[in-house]
Amino acid sequence: MDDVSRSPVATLAEEALLGLLLPVWQLVIGAFVVVVVLVSVRRLARRGPSRMTTALLITALAIAGFAVVGVLLEG
Repeated sequence: MDDVSRSPVATLAEEALLGLLLPVWQLVIGAFVVVVVLVSVRRLARRGPSRMTTALLITALAIAGFAVVGVLLEG
């Protein structure tokens, strides 16, 4: 008759801990993205304007990809 192996209090505490950690991981990922974008912009500036169109397309795809991953992980 004991179908519940975990108490509701333990589950609630686990969800609360995960809720506290989630914003930290989002900040870490966001900081990593900012660093990568700054490094890539620096490299692009050294290469000149001829590669700007390709770089903008790649950046737009990367931003869209990160947004999709963020939405999927949040839901």
